[in-house]
Amino acid sequence: MKRKLIAAIGVAGMLVSVAACGSDDKNSSADPKDRKETLTVWLMGEAQSTWPELVKDVNAEFNKKYPGVTVKVQYQQWADKVKKLDTSLGGDKFPDVVELGNTETMQYILNGALGEIDPKKYENSDTWIKGLKDTCSFEGKTYCVPYYASARLAVYNKDMLKAGTGSDALPQTEDEFLAAMDKVGAELAKKDKRASSLYFPGRYWYAAMSYVAAYGGQIATYDEGSKEWKSALSTPEAQKGIQHFVDLVKKYNKADVTKDEQDHANVMANEKAAVIYGQAWEAGSVTTGENGNPKLEGKIATAGMPGPEGKALPSFIGGSDLATISKSKVQDLGEEWIGLFTNAKSMEVLASKNILPNNEKQLEPLKQKPETAAIANAVPDAWFTPIAPGWASVEKEEVLQNMLLEIVKGASVADASKKADDKINALINKES
Repeated sequence: MKRKLIAAIGVAGMLVSVAACGSDDKNSSADPKDRKETLTVWLMGEAQSTWPELVKDVNAEFNKKYPGVTVKVQYQQWADKVKKLDTSLGGDKFPDVVELGNTETMQYILNGALGEIDPKKYENSDTWIKGLKDTCSFEGKTYCVPYYASARLAVYNKDMLKAGTGSDALPQTEDEFLAAMDKVGAELAKKDKRASSLYFPGRYWYAAMSYVAAYGGQIATYDEGSKEWKSALSTPEAQKGIQHFVDLVKKYNKADVTKDEQDHANVMANEKAAVIYGQAWEAGSVTTGENGNPKLEGKIATAGMPGPEGKALPSFIGGSDLATISKSKVQDLGEEWIGLFTNAKSMEVLASKNILPNNEKQLEPLKQKPETAAIANAVPDAWFTPIAPGWASVEKEEVLQNMLLEIVKGASVADASKKADDKINALINKES
């Protein structure tokens, strides 16, 4: 599918040009000690809460070479990052380096916001995890660097599980798991009727689509004949998965079923949930950071989430990428900073915190490590959103979340998924 690489960004309608790898010759050839610019880096909050020492060490190493360059790391939140970035790109105050979720990258590649990079400049690029590498690539060129991978898994409170079942080990089959959730829920209800054994927020579309994948369904499929994407939520397989998810929400979530998953680690930290379906780093967020509960230290564990039909629940392969902004005047500095932040030494720091690194080579040992085996082994069979030109619009308009909300409020799966199909089809083939 041929798409333009130049498009209007945001409501300002400003055009940006795709920059070549690196920045202008004057900056690139200058003595590093003579550089006096400022490099602004946008990272998401996980870097601040879970691996702040990596940011500090990389900045220190970078400043050994560029002592006159000021690195400003600004931490963002997922809920409003895209809106802030779009606004900044329409003006003259924007980051030079930005962290993007791997479902966000295509939007910015297509509208020309990201600078092209040469993968050969980056350590481990020959073994980058495919689910991240693909989201950085378009028409044979590369526009971002994989940062870390993630897959969702069960995060659970061992004490709550043991109080209900007599064991702190998570069952491996869904039938056994749900029987355990029944027992845990009954035990929790004795003290707190708002505490959930399995906390599934109703608008949690990543979880819902994992059940769709479990039954062989897809969000959308690509038609080679018409060269277009077509939504597939009305297929029997997809509807079966959606119904399965909604049934679990209605049975086990004793809190507000109309919410999404943004605060589910906080819900667990407040001891209102025995099990959540989250990313590995969220297990750490339950006990540490601004909203963590240190009393739960040593009581939070992770395991593969049991799925339908005797198999593990397929996980969305999430993660983040790092990119330079094409109109930045210090792209070369941005590329070097990204190189340090994603090299093997830095990935080792992430791996030590049970975060999946950006490459297969350093991922391999984590497949054997008890704390990471479930999530590391989930990566090869993980599912991903359609790599389609309009997918960012589908996410921005919260089509999947709204579909799920309608269902938990009483709409039929058939009616709500048909409505979502129509909305997705109107968006998915158009450049965002």
